[in-house]
Amino acid sequence: MKSHAAVLHGVGQDWQIETIDLDPPRAGEVLVRMAVAGVCHSDDHFATGDSVPDDNLIALIEAAGMPMPEWFPLLGGHEGAGVVEEVGPGVTSLAPGDHVAVSFIPSCGTCRWCATGATYLCDVGGQVFSKNMITDGTPRRHLGNQDLMALMQVGTFSEYVVASERSFIKVHDWIPLEAASLVSCGVTTGFGSGSVSSGAKPGDTVVVIGTGGVGMNAVQGARAAGAKYVIAVDPVDFKREIAPSFGATHTVGDAAAALGLVKEITWGTMADAVILTVGVLKPDLIPLALMMTRKGGTCVVTAMTPLSEMSVPLILSDFVNSSKTLKGSLYGEMNARASMPMLLSMYEAGTLKLDELVTRRYRLDEINDAIKHLREGSNIRGIIDFT
Repeated sequence: MKSHAAVLHGVGQDWQIETIDLDPPRAGEVLVRMAVAGVCHSDDHFATGDSVPDDNLIALIEAAGMPMPEWFPLLGGHEGAGVVEEVGPGVTSLAPGDHVAVSFIPSCGTCRWCATGATYLCDVGGQVFSKNMITDGTPRRHLGNQDLMALMQVGTFSEYVVASERSFIKVHDWIPLEAASLVSCGVTTGFGSGSVSSGAKPGDTVVVIGTGGVGMNAVQGARAAGAKYVIAVDPVDFKREIAPSFGATHTVGDAAAALGLVKEITWGTMADAVILTVGVLKPDLIPLALMMTRKGGTCVVTAMTPLSEMSVPLILSDFVNSSKTLKGSLYGEMNARASMPMLLSMYEAGTLKLDELVTRRYRLDEINDAIKHLREGSNIRGIIDFT
């Protein structure tokens, strides 16, 4: 079938609206008509090149004998929600008419990681950067005579999506699809970073650096975990202005100002957790974040760093002697099939803000405007409305 979609042809280029071809769903696959797609910074990392290996990294990967993906042309989008149109043979969890949210990390349920409750590390999820389906190893998306890579094996910047059954989670049909779209990536990643990954507990002090579509939800997660103080750090005025409505107790414009504030309000103990959710993380922010972290505290890295950055400056004596933890966090260490329903239940109960996250709505052909606003930081979350 034909579908209008946003396709990226290379680093540094704009997204192009193209008519692509989608094959019908095969065994274990589902066809979904998209209603909403979120515009996440992870999509833009491919346009800027931050998530594409440079020549030095490519040489290292090839020397290790690892396969190198063919990134382009790339069908964008990994956050969204829609309605099931058709299911392939063997699909048992979904049926036509079901409302679904996208899970950008498909999970098998049987690998070591899934079996121990870490579905965000699923071995199947490690196969998402391929033009071939995780179901049978053949392509399903095409642009002319070229096969398309769909970001995270979904590609939600398209009117229709064909993906594995594992990439969709059924939601109640009374839940707004806009809300379901938000919890498919940014909200869950942020909420988990501020609660699960950080280990925040009642009475803690938590610093969130960067309050966009992920960071604002790290604020919500930290407050839900019971943090006494949640400091939201962002250079954009309007984000600081609205951060208290999401649970921030203090706001400052930069990390240096946050350092002084944290020292003051904790009487020098410093923060129990510092969470990095900036749009693009530069390594020189790490030492400052660790200075803000107390003895035995945790600094959570959720933000993406350009792949070309392969070294991080650390004051190792302080790191070791103060027993601090610097940890990476994928998807906020949340498990989609449990976390999405939980977060939507909180939304229904009025204890999690979702509607308020949406700053602007766009048509698909306005994708480059959405990316522009993402880069300049003028959105909390922009969404593409297909309806």
